[in-house]
Amino acid sequence: MAFDKDFKRRLSLMGSGLLMGSVLVFFILQGKKTRCNWFPNERILGIIRQKHIEYSPQINDLLKTNTIDSTEVNKFLLLGDIDFSKSKVKNDPCREYWIDGKLKDKKAVLHVKICDSVAILDRLDY
Repeated sequence: MAFDKDFKRRLSLMGSGLLMGSVLVFFILQGKKTRCNWFPNERILGIIRQKHIEYSPQINDLLKTNTIDSTEVNKFLLLGDIDFSKSKVKNDPCREYWIDGKLKDKKAVLHVKICDSVAILDRLDY
């Protein structure tokens, strides 16, 4: 009988602590643009979007000829899937990533170099 009382007491204390902590975290993070990127794909795409983005001459030509536009590139960087088997994540000074995605309902692959302060969109293959 004493075991049941102690267990119920501990359970109610843990539950109330969990509830208070959840409410506290909710109010602290409310209204802030906070994201938790747990998976490697999301983390790398987030890093690319946070850096200053530069376009290679090939990407610039595609943008000038209206083959693609910057919103499609941003969507690609938001929803793409990184192919880690092709990527060179230990390159120095710039890591290289291959991102698979869709542009205008066609499969495409974007090659991105991530350096210290800049992300270079290097090549786009259909």
